Amino acid sequence: MGNTAAVVAEYVRATGVRFVFAYPGDPIIELMEALRAAGVEVVPGSREGTAVFMAEAQAMVTGRPGVCLSTLGPGSTSIVNGVAAATWDRVPLLAISGQIDAGREDLVTHQVVDHKLLFSPVAKWAGRIDPRSVDAVLRKALRLAVAERPGAVHLTGSAETFAAPAPDTEVAPPPLDGASGGVRVHLAPGAPDPAALLRAARRPLLLAGAAATRCGASGSLIRLAEAVCAPVVVAPMAKGVFPEDHPLFAGVLDMACNQVLWDFLAGSDLVVAAGFDPVELIKPWSLRTPVLHVDTTPNTDQVYPSDCELVGDVSTGLDWLADGWRGEPRWSEADVAAHRARLRTAYYAGRVVGRLNPTDVIDTVRAGAPPGTVVTCDVGSHKLLVGQGWQTREPRGVLMSNGLSSMGFGLPGAIGAGLTLGEVPVVALIGDGGFAMAATDLRLAVSRRLPLAVVVFCDGSLNRIELKQRALGYRSTATRLDEVDQVALAGSMGCDGVRVTSVAELEKAMAGLASRTGPLLIEARIEPAQYEAQF
Repeated sequence: MGNTAAVVAEYVRATGVRFVFAYPGDPIIELMEALRAAGVEVVPGSREGTAVFMAEAQAMVTGRPGVCLSTLGPGSTSIVNGVAAATWDRVPLLAISGQIDAGREDLVTHQVVDHKLLFSPVAKWAGRIDPRSVDAVLRKALRLAVAERPGAVHLTGSAETFAAPAPDTEVAPPPLDGASGGVRVHLAPGAPDPAALLRAARRPLLLAGAAATRCGASGSLIRLAEAVCAPVVVAPMAKGVFPEDHPLFAGVLDMACNQVLWDFLAGSDLVVAAGFDPVELIKPWSLRTPVLHVDTTPNTDQVYPSDCELVGDVSTGLDWLADGWRGEPRWSEADVAAHRARLRTAYYAGRVVGRLNPTDVIDTVRAGAPPGTVVTCDVGSHKLLVGQGWQTREPRGVLMSNGLSSMGFGLPGAIGAGLTLGEVPVVALIGDGGFAMAATDLRLAVSRRLPLAVVVFCDGSLNRIELKQRALGYRSTATRLDEVDQVALAGSMGCDGVRVTSVAELEKAMAGLASRTGPLLIEARIEPAQYEAQF
């Protein structure tokens, strides 16, 4: 096999990873060379903090671990946010950081950070690569990353470690699926079984979350919803797990119009929580409605009480409920249509006639994007509207950080998704604050000739915080952004750019997206008044 770096590289390659995202440094030179030799391309981000977001997006679209590398000291501290994002977004990630040689680690202070202490609070495991145990360590790291609930693992290795000979071993990656195929029933004393609980409900509702996506539960969700005639609400990171053009689709929780959604949930008499993860809740769970918990993990969060749990593969659990269903339809499609009409009215509230509103941008980009387009969305006021208003029919079609909700994800996420998906069109929807955090990664998109559309919602504000300041009667302090000519900035990196102030201009900019051979930045000068009406 050769040295330790070669073993690590072979494990990475065996997972199906074609790209590792990195910012180089001395201790990882040997590992980068081993990856190159193994046929895995090392892609440099503009900094460590964006490279890790590229790896997170890679994992979001594949369901397999994304991989990122950093050097020691400031390189390792720079990926902490992305490692935490992967853990709270429930995305499998393998992060590897270089370190000083183990024999000097306790004596030298220059650029030395204790990685065990640094990453343990934000990763599922923080381990160390050693030539004698590299095989077991990589198997453990990969298995932990994908095990329910998925997240990041961090490994440390020195230049000395990576160059050291490793024992001959057969590279055998562990299973890279999360949930098992079966389900177990957990009941509180005296509680009815799940099938009886569902049959007794007059107005049941399904609430689908990210674990439903991980379990490939779309078909099972549709089958149960249609059997019972029950509406389906989804969490933001599960967008597309239930087709949003289906008559029973009822909206996205805790995005724009959230009070409409919560009122709708409050009108049900049973919530079937299908892979719903409370990490996505923005508002506290305040429903008194009984909950039937169907998830890959027991209801250990206890954000909502549930006397009845189906624990295991979400798809299997939903199929089991559908198999046992006996009864008449519980809702009419007219009931759900009336709710959707209320939701639509609330979504468009606050539009300013004759100006480019945030919902205008979303609708126009959606209409102009080729079929099958994957969207990455950054954090900010626009995310809440994108989460509710961008219609998608397929899982993994909208990528966002909504566990940690970390700004700066949108552009590097689009690059990671674009490289991983190849010919699939990708659109990034980003606020001007989030764009400022990662703008120079445009150069990477240009050099790789990625046909991305990078749409920047420009209002010169960190709007979510400014609105909260205003609600408290405070002045806008540190929430106004300096003017930036983003078209000129894009041009300086060889990226095409266009400024739009109207729907007609945006339609023209989107017209040639399907035939592009490189990225396009669209600086959309929006009227932010709609945000205030929404939130």
